[in-house]
Amino acid sequence: MGKPLRRHPAFVPVSRDHHFGLLLVWKVRQGREKSIVPERLLNYVKYFFSNHMEPHISLEESVIFTYMAKNDLLRKEVESQHRNIQKAYKELSKFKEDELLTKLDEFCHMVEAHIRFEERKLFQYMQVELLNKELEELEGKVAAVHKPVTEDWEDKFWVK
Repeated sequence: MGKPLRRHPAFVPVSRDHHFGLLLVWKVRQGREKSIVPERLLNYVKYFFSNHMEPHISLEESVIFTYMAKNDLLRKEVESQHRNIQKAYKELSKFKEDELLTKLDEFCHMVEAHIRFEERKLFQYMQVELLNKELEELEGKVAAVHKPVTEDWEDKFWVK
């Protein structure tokens, strides 16, 4: 799509969420490098997913994606990615030790790729396709329901 566009204010809160999603991935990877017990990593993923990712996915699907046609290929792709991430998350609790570490790696890769897809393709596409009036309306709707990420997890396993 060429040179990236400046992010429209309608997408800024969600892009900020994506920053924290990438931090989740980084933190889990830091934990892996420090040989942190897999259960500690999983506990953080559970906390982050239920407190931040689930509401984020809900906001995207109930507000943002409604500005796209239901049969839009990018919308279908991103909704499919959401389902795959949710499924992978639910399955994490089934695994222990080394197998859990492998599944956490896969989950983190999936989350990172998904965020990159939304930031580099989906939002760029929407900014080009939506009318200014629609973007302004979307901005108001996102602002009305978005809850910023607040990090209150005490086990900072990713720090020395």
